[in-house]
Amino acid sequence: MDEPTAALNDAEVAVLHDLIRRFRTPETGVIYISHRIDELKSISDRITVIRDGRYVDTRETATTTMREIISLMVGREITNNARPEHLRDDREVLLSVSGLSTKSLLKDVTFELHAGEILGFAGLMGAGRTEVARALVGADAISSGAIALRGEPIKVSAPADAAALRIGYLSEDRKHLGLLLDQQVASNIALSSLSERFSRGGFVNDKAIRTEAKAYVQSLSIKTPSVRQEVKNLSGGNQQKVVIAKWLVKDCDVLIFDEPTRGIDVGAKEEIYRLLNELAHAGKSIIMISSELPEVLRMSHRVVVMSEGRVTATLSAADATQESVMHFATLRPDESPADAVELGLQPPPRDTTHSPPASPEKAGSA
Repeated sequence: MDEPTAALNDAEVAVLHDLIRRFRTPETGVIYISHRIDELKSISDRITVIRDGRYVDTRETATTTMREIISLMVGREITNNARPEHLRDDREVLLSVSGLSTKSLLKDVTFELHAGEILGFAGLMGAGRTEVARALVGADAISSGAIALRGEPIKVSAPADAAALRIGYLSEDRKHLGLLLDQQVASNIALSSLSERFSRGGFVNDKAIRTEAKAYVQSLSIKTPSVRQEVKNLSGGNQQKVVIAKWLVKDCDVLIFDEPTRGIDVGAKEEIYRLLNELAHAGKSIIMISSELPEVLRMSHRVVVMSEGRVTATLSAADATQESVMHFATLRPDESPADAVELGLQPPPRDTTHSPPASPEKAGSA
């Protein structure tokens, strides 16, 4: 059974588990695949952990703690010197999202993005991270909630509205949603600002486009023989830099990176990391969505954790560990995190960075 309870409520889960227990006999067995650790502890005799396509270990459920299972799932450590530096508490709140919901998945998503901040979004597949990005830029319709930019309410009904407000979205699928692969590097870089910067009277200024493109090719170290090169002939990392250049030409204040290093090599990843940090230092506000937990922890000043379309925690860089993020990523949004004691965690408020100064949660917040 592969995620058999994904669409079930608690009562239906209880019925299913009762049926499974009745099905199990000396002659029959069940393989139960789930990211909900509470279910695994409730229904299984043994738990096998697979990470990155490889077998890790098998433990007896009765004698294994949730902390041990999460540690096996994580399997990597991030050193302190690889973590982001502290972000000043007096930074302006650039983007504020309150009660964001969609008909299909998102429910009451609330968070704030500060100037010069890299805000990471973590969660398992289907948690709703990409859906948040799409809702913010108007690609998916919002059923309820409010978005404010610099304290002013905004309405974003389409990606063009977001672009006009200088909110740029770098999709996880850059080949289909971020680039015109058969067009030149220069044309792609100018794409977001074509009408406002590179055309007049219905005529496109090719010379101005090439000049601007050459400047960004140099500043971002885009490896291409010429700005006239078709983007499809570039490596994945350099294609990603072209998408970034497209939104930098637009001078976006908010940049949403969805899986920014997917499909690129290790060297190119380091260049993307460097670029993201430089943008944050320059005052740009960045939302970074990534399925690679070490990447989220390395880059983010704060981490928003999602599960099943809801925010289950917002952690400062000091509080965000692989174990704590994985705990909240596997937590059902409608349940109390009763296992926090076993994990050695204190469940943070929805946003730990806005706790009262005397509160212990404030210590070390980004």
